[in-house]
Amino acid sequence: MRSFTQQVVLLTGASSGIGEATAIRLRQRGFIVYAAARRVERMQHLAGLGIHPLALDVTDEASMQNAVAQIMAQEQRLDILINNAGFGEYGAVEDVPLTAGRQQFEVNVFGAMRLIQLVLPIMRRQHFGRIINTSSIGGKIYQPLSAWYMGTKHALEGMSDSLRMEVQPFGIAVVLIEPGATQSEWAGIAKDKLTKISGHGAYAKAVRDMAAQLSLFAKMGSKATVIAALMEQAATASRPRTRYVGGFGGRASVIGRQLLSDRQFDKVMTATLGLSYQIYRHQQKKHTIKKIKISGDKVKVKYR
Repeated sequence: MRSFTQQVVLLTGASSGIGEATAIRLRQRGFIVYAAARRVERMQHLAGLGIHPLALDVTDEASMQNAVAQIMAQEQRLDILINNAGFGEYGAVEDVPLTAGRQQFEVNVFGAMRLIQLVLPIMRRQHFGRIINTSSIGGKIYQPLSAWYMGTKHALEGMSDSLRMEVQPFGIAVVLIEPGATQSEWAGIAKDKLTKISGHGAYAKAVRDMAAQLSLFAKMGSKATVIAALMEQAATASRPRTRYVGGFGGRASVIGRQLLSDRQFDKVMTATLGLSYQIYRHQQKKHTIKKIKISGDKVKVKYR
């Protein structure tokens, strides 16, 4: 393996949150980092840290080809691709327009896979490469009102697993990062879209509960630096794991999904959403919770 000071990284979705924190952390380790996003103006401060801001739209073929070509012209190699660009389109399956669902797959799945197609010939020639895909704990579990988003993450997980076996003979590793709840603008965006799409129809009560949970995630979630540390592990390990799980609620969710049947998990998810609303309401009233009782899919909260 080449030293980190010689390894070149292309990181998408780098204008905020996990992507921004990862770009900074990898640069501090000595990597040559190309931080890519559509909003290049939001990354100018990264240039002062020795990071290369790069314009990239993962839904535009010319933009993706130009980004890879620009890196190759400058560095003559590309060692690590981190597919971190993505967004969440929440809402009931019945309500989300198919055009919106397709757009989410374009960004979260097809954009990532197209970049992989573009960099694999380079990595095979080098006999070395690493592809790190940002999935989500949503690639392992499920919740109501998140089918489109979690569908993209389940797809990314399955495709990454198949890809890992395809490219391993060429010295290329494929790694999945599975964050739990993280403090970022992501939760706020997902909440706003959820409320707009399904907040006033047949699913209004479920939307109320999910919106409360997303609000709590924005406050209680892990800092982006927690996930950036996992990215660093995946980039620097001589033999990286196939998956790294971290962030608020991540490991508990994976264990719960493994231990519970589908029906049991359904009830836990329903109860968790009800609990989220109760906690959110108590926070708004500045009350202190004394006792929480969960029975089936019903949640009762007593306050002091």
